[in-house]
Amino acid sequence: MTAMTDKTNPFIAPITDALNAAPDLPGATNALPDIKITGTDALPSFFAVTDLATASIGIASAMISRYRALATGDLAGVTIDQRLASKWFDMTIRPIGWELPPVWDAIAGDYQTADGWIRLHTNAPHHRAAALSVLGDYTDRQTLAPIVARWKSDDLEAAVIAAGGCAATMRSLDDWQSHPQGAAIAAEPLIDWQHHGTSPKSRHVIQPDRPLAGIRVLDLTRVLAGPVAGRFLAAYGADVLRIDPPHWDEGAVIPEITLGKRCAGLDLKSAEDRQTFESLLAGADILLHGYRPDALPGLGYGADELRRINPGLIDVTLCAYGWTGPWAKRRGFDSLVQMSCGIADFGMKQADAPKPTPLPVQALDHATGYLMAASTIHALQLRNQTGQITTARHSLARTAHLLCQTAQPTRTQSIAPETENDIAPHLETTSWGKARRVRFPAMIDGVAHAWDHPAGKLRTADPVW
Repeated sequence: MTAMTDKTNPFIAPITDALNAAPDLPGATNALPDIKITGTDALPSFFAVTDLATASIGIASAMISRYRALATGDLAGVTIDQRLASKWFDMTIRPIGWELPPVWDAIAGDYQTADGWIRLHTNAPHHRAAALSVLGDYTDRQTLAPIVARWKSDDLEAAVIAAGGCAATMRSLDDWQSHPQGAAIAAEPLIDWQHHGTSPKSRHVIQPDRPLAGIRVLDLTRVLAGPVAGRFLAAYGADVLRIDPPHWDEGAVIPEITLGKRCAGLDLKSAEDRQTFESLLAGADILLHGYRPDALPGLGYGADELRRINPGLIDVTLCAYGWTGPWAKRRGFDSLVQMSCGIADFGMKQADAPKPTPLPVQALDHATGYLMAASTIHALQLRNQTGQITTARHSLARTAHLLCQTAQPTRTQSIAPETENDIAPHLETTSWGKARRVRFPAMIDGVAHAWDHPAGKLRTADPVW
């Protein structure tokens, strides 16, 4: 086993700097504990994915330590197992006697076009319908492939996007750097802090062993970054209430990311449900959401209205392609951003592969999720000590920009096959059956990580605090 401090990880300093771009905290509470990293296994990638995993989980854990110090006066030590951190950037649930449904829709994936490659993301039924409205009625990749092959990549991307779907042309790192959206992303901060004045300081009483107990998190996020943030906050005691619209489904991802949460349903086009939603907002400490930049205001819940309903509400949000530039309102997912920003193209070229070669895990989603958790805790501390109310904005594309600084011509290391030692001993009784989980990679001295609710199906809880 090896141990290292934060000075050896290329991501800890820029993430810490991004957090410190928020208003200074009074006194010595700006300090973070050193992050001890153990283990040597790393995911095979042409990018430093495991370093990103250990840094993002480590910083989120360090923020828990710092928030806890408001009650204890000292910083608890943080240790991250980098092998387990790599595994928590993937599926952590291990079903017993049942199986997860397929992760991908039958026609989702990468397709060769007349001049390159494109990825179609069709997991959501309305995104699938949008793609097929452009391409025709096909039910499998084999019959769809020759149809896609007739198109130029950018033309098909534009047509699917215009139809309300999700698609991404594969671009190189250089192409993305010179693209108007790539240039916009490069100019954005990793965490965009916005300040909304002050409200009375929080009276939240911090329990040293469960620092977030009593904190209410209203989670409006979908696959995958935002739910990762909520799952992390729940591990340290937060009451996370996830809200989904009618009929929304995420397939195999639901047992993975509903751990620790209560899951309710509301239709924000219903007057009665809007009243319930506003009541939940009024009682929340944190709002997590991943709507496109204009979507929540379009439902009548812009920043001013959120402040009216709850002046002390902390708003932590994300989008796919950033908050400025021509694609700021574009729908997107991790796999699409990897195609757009050059990651899949770089991997293909370095591996001399016949098709796009993405990261071994959806690292943009996971890293952004832990960054959201870290900024949430920082904002809680700001509110606790100064009364300052903040919004923290994140994007998958800006996380990708951070990761792309570590592109390298060879794959780094490898991760050994899973063993029983990687799996936590306790059973989790999910809505689908019993399961176990990969052991959590973070250890914070004197702090228990535990989830009060097993993974469960969507819309099964009442929408109440």
